[in-house]
Amino acid sequence: MQILAIVVSLAIAAVGVALFGKTIGHIVSVIKLGQPVSRTDKPGQRSVTLAKETLGHTRMLQWSHIGVLHWFVAFGFIGLFLSLVTAFGQLFDAHYALPIIGHWFVFEWVTEFLTWTGLISIIGLMAIRLLNLPKGHLARYSRFFGSRAWQAYYVEYTILGVLLCILLLRGLEYELGAGSKFHFPTTFFIGEALFGGLSESALENTVYLVAMIKILISFAWMITISLNATMGVAWHRFTAWPNIWFKREADGGTALGALQPIMVKGEPIDFENIEELDEDAALGVGKVEDFTWKGLLDFTTCTECGRCQSQCPAWNTDKPLSPKLVVMNLREHAYAKAPYLLASDDDTRKSLPELVLAEQDKPLVGAADVAVIDEEALWACTSCGACVQQCPVDIEHVDAIMDMRRYQVLIESSFPSELNGLFKGLENKGNPWNMNPSGRMDWAKDLPFEVKQVGTDVETLAEVEYLFWVGCAGAFEDRAKKTTQAVAELLNIAGVSFAVLGDGETCTGDPARRSGNEFVFQQLAMQNAEVFEETGAKKVVSTCAHCFNTLKNEYSQLGVELDVIHHTQLLNRLVREGKLTPVAPADSSLNGQKITYHDPCYLGRHNQVYDAPRELLDIIPGAEYAEMPRNQTKSFCCGAGGARMWMEEKIGSRINLNRTTEAVETGADKIATGCPFCRVMLSDGLTAKQADGSARESVEVADVAQLLLASVKRSES
Repeated sequence: MQILAIVVSLAIAAVGVALFGKTIGHIVSVIKLGQPVSRTDKPGQRSVTLAKETLGHTRMLQWSHIGVLHWFVAFGFIGLFLSLVTAFGQLFDAHYALPIIGHWFVFEWVTEFLTWTGLISIIGLMAIRLLNLPKGHLARYSRFFGSRAWQAYYVEYTILGVLLCILLLRGLEYELGAGSKFHFPTTFFIGEALFGGLSESALENTVYLVAMIKILISFAWMITISLNATMGVAWHRFTAWPNIWFKREADGGTALGALQPIMVKGEPIDFENIEELDEDAALGVGKVEDFTWKGLLDFTTCTECGRCQSQCPAWNTDKPLSPKLVVMNLREHAYAKAPYLLASDDDTRKSLPELVLAEQDKPLVGAADVAVIDEEALWACTSCGACVQQCPVDIEHVDAIMDMRRYQVLIESSFPSELNGLFKGLENKGNPWNMNPSGRMDWAKDLPFEVKQVGTDVETLAEVEYLFWVGCAGAFEDRAKKTTQAVAELLNIAGVSFAVLGDGETCTGDPARRSGNEFVFQQLAMQNAEVFEETGAKKVVSTCAHCFNTLKNEYSQLGVELDVIHHTQLLNRLVREGKLTPVAPADSSLNGQKITYHDPCYLGRHNQVYDAPRELLDIIPGAEYAEMPRNQTKSFCCGAGGARMWMEEKIGSRINLNRTTEAVETGADKIATGCPFCRVMLSDGLTAKQADGSARESVEVADVAQLLLASVKRSES
């Protein structure tokens, strides 16, 4: 038995190690096909972030029970590596133990703890998977829909088998006299129950057998994953570490907020000298090799856990976009096409299998039956960032989608027809509604005080504390105008000096950038940058979450540094400082009413502003606050982001109706938000629900500032 165990174990180990090393080399070569991008700044901070996200499981613990179970499985996998070394030693000597620490009680206790907790945890994770399998007409609502189940089962059963072998070997070691019950506190009973009464020779032969089985299970797994470089559910054990270390934000933040500029050869494009670009320079991503190497590492690392898919507003309203399936399709395509890209010459390429050549000819984006990515899926994205927020291994889904959109718009001129009006309005009138810029100050006409305008009432912004960035919605959209007026009144009451740009303001370019039209974004952003420099803008307050995000996070890419604050943050501070005082007289219309709050994606997930608006609503006297089930990091999108505000929803149900239904079901009388886009979408959703009788006529959508103003004005009367 011993000779057979040694020969079989060493043979499979040799094959496994050889194939494993070869596949790692192949994976590295595929990732290196990507375009250059710098991700090595702040190495110390990156290492701290890596430690937090791996050792602390901070992102896994967003789903707490699964995060805890996964921690024990992951660190059982790492911590019990020495048990594999012990198993090889036991092939040659059934009494073998690691030198020095092998019989140290601390090592033995830790081994047993990790083995039992790992066993309980993997059984728990297997049960969770089985309970959430895609079934029947609700199959797509399982986060495992589209994941390759056999791979997950294989990995789970491998871990289960290895852990059971460790427990059996511990029981056998006890029976062979390796120590007292003190050294085998939770496994001695296995030895007594299963192997008690066996002769020493029989025990030794059983050790050889179980050690061989453990080694066979381990290296069969290694061989299996080596034959499939796209088996992310297994490879993420190795690729997650570098993927986290190379994440965009070294301090551990998500890849949200700023959208990265178009890069060529690792450097941002200079749009002022774009004619100097090579003719074949890719503007965005038109082929899989146009992604950066970090993008290809992202695709390789995907575990197919489906957290992103479960949170995606497009997927949850029956649209073809699943962030998980996008990443999986890109991974499969990259590795299938890799032999062609890695071939040294044309003759070698011509001799490649037909499947490889077919992959080379496959368009990246197009009709679902011929392309890697369905164009309907590409344009369904609201850029809400739920996928990036939820991903436990820091995959940057939104960046990948936006880069593919850029290529479609800038190179292919292929985009939804509704965007023609958006682009026309932005280019000709400086706003997405194609309204006359001369009307940008109309919102201020009925206010009981004068709103200062730069160039008319003040020479520069140095004369006031804040530039009030009104935004296109705040200037032209009737419902958003009420928010603009409310904020202006509150600032006036609080004695905060501010001025606006009036018709000197133009769109920040957010809708253009999110729809892939980087040219128009750059045009608008550079125009605004000149105005900021001329007027001396330093501190900015914005009511639009999209303007807030763009000014705060993206204009720095053009050399514009601004101190940008959202109106809910500023108003909350003014209340705390006693400059605004909400009160509720006995006859207040808010007495006994319920308010719920919708987190705008570009304020919440993209910029982590969750508390300020809630604190404002909480201090409005007379009202009760009710939280929606999906809130803060897991808030559901209104459907307007990613330039979807200007595109029709032709597939599935409407995202805004899904969210409005959730808000109405809280029993709220007021649905509050802090973004004009959200307000429009939720108002439209509420109107539809009131029309079909599923919402009370008295329910209203309002900005946080409006609710605060109503309360503050009562204090003045």
